[in-house]
Amino acid sequence: MPPDRDSRDMYEVELKVRGSHDAVRERLDALGAEDVGSVTQVDTYYDAPHRDFAETDEALRIRRERGERDGGAETSRVTYKGPLVESASKTRREVETAVADGDRMDDILGALGFAPAAVVEKDRDRYVLDGYTVTLDTVADLGEFVEIEREATEADVETVREGATDRLRDLGLDPDEQIRTSYLGLLLNSS
Repeated sequence: MPPDRDSRDMYEVELKVRGSHDAVRERLDALGAEDVGSVTQVDTYYDAPHRDFAETDEALRIRRERGERDGGAETSRVTYKGPLVESASKTRREVETAVADGDRMDDILGALGFAPAAVVEKDRDRYVLDGYTVTLDTVADLGEFVEIEREATEADVETVREGATDRLRDLGLDPDEQIRTSYLGLLLNSS
């Protein structure tokens, strides 16, 4: 995700499937994808005091991330994810910004009545392929997944989704096996 931006008109178009990382890495290498590094992420999701995010299909999280390229320093971002906007992918409005201190942001949310609901931990290997970010995720208690994503304006969502579908096929993955449930939803459904 790029640094702070005005995202009122931006959507995250994402396709996610289960997949063997070894096989996908081989295809990424053969296709000339650029390895852009690995990170560990700990995402804390919150319940809102004024509405049920599970019912509205929204999410609010603080993401704490450590990457190999930044010397292991932790960065934090707060993200709002709106409800899904189409049935063919995991496309939703996303508003995100960096915060200087994730723990202080947690204190602010707590003071406003937001309560931690769940934590999702994952290791991510990221690649760039034809303008798309391909992420190989190993999610604690869930296993291995492959995500392909790219930002788009509302007018470009369909074109970007079709491109993501093509990239999945290029990687030897079946777009019909797409998982539209978030890692948070998968984790909550597995317990």
